[in-house]
Amino acid sequence: MSEWWNAPCRPLDEAARARALARQEQLTKPRGALGRLESLALELAAMQGCERPRAERVRIAVFAGDHGVVEEGVSAYPQAVTGQMLRNFVRGGAALSVLARRL
Repeated sequence: MSEWWNAPCRPLDEAARARALARQEQLTKPRGALGRLESLALELAAMQGCERPRAERVRIAVFAGDHGVVEEGVSAYPQAVTGQMLRNFVRGGAALSVLARRL
């Protein structure tokens, strides 16, 4: 039996990365709208050698709090936005909601 932890890593599949990027560019969303997730998907595509990489046993946790930071003048949004965002998550209208259903 082979010791998988001693086996060398496969080289990245740059053709798969290119196919994944081409697919991302066809999606109906602004480029970069999903932030780091987009580049992570490209890295996974190259590692897995496929255009649509998969992640197993994924968990998503959302934490939110109304802790008064708005009063410090450091928040980009008014306090009411927190509740609005959470309602959008629960109703399935946010990108995070789509990810939770798909993963």
